[in-house]
Amino acid sequence: MRVLVAEDEQVLAELVATGLRRAGFAVDTVYSGDAALAYLGLHDYDVVVLDRDLPRVHGDQVARHLVATSSRTRILMLTASASMEDRVEGLDLGADDYLGKPFEFPELVSRVRALRRRSARFVPPVLERHGISLDTVRRTAERDGRELDLSPKEFSVLQILLEAEGGLVSAEELLERAWDAHADPFTGAVRVCMSKLRSKLGEPALIRTVQGSGYAL
Repeated sequence: MRVLVAEDEQVLAELVATGLRRAGFAVDTVYSGDAALAYLGLHDYDVVVLDRDLPRVHGDQVARHLVATSSRTRILMLTASASMEDRVEGLDLGADDYLGKPFEFPELVSRVRALRRRSARFVPPVLERHGISLDTVRRTAERDGRELDLSPKEFSVLQILLEAEGGLVSAEELLERAWDAHADPFTGAVRVCMSKLRSKLGEPALIRTVQGSGYAL
């Protein structure tokens, strides 16, 4: 799952991004409305956490742009004002959800997860295939009853492979969905992560590589 945090208070933006990464999301941060529009044009985000009062291009205008272009990116709008009028106005602009500042971080994570479920086809909270059981809510994974000690990135890659239900997933898609904008596509990050994931899954091997096409489980 990939999230864009658009918040002009840089300390808050980085705190939110750090927390979301710990929850298993790939996160990019921007601090102005024009930067948000640029990133939204470059990458396919599941959710944007959007501050209304962004500089240069107002957050309302960013929301209008997403609605006008029929973007699948869901909008969680943040504002310092929690009045009913502001909530109604934000939702009327096209926001999918609304959260006033200050907020409790677990609530933010829960709302982001809920929006992601609305942005994609239904995925059950527990994914199972070939003896693997992955709980996307509790962030736990097992193989044949043996607990798997996975890093957040390994967990995300395994989740994407399970969601594909045996279909091929390209390295480019894995980079797009599980890494942030700072990932260098030429570093072999996907290959290294896949090697570690295979080792932790153990034998017999479950992930197969289709040369030039991608990976499948």
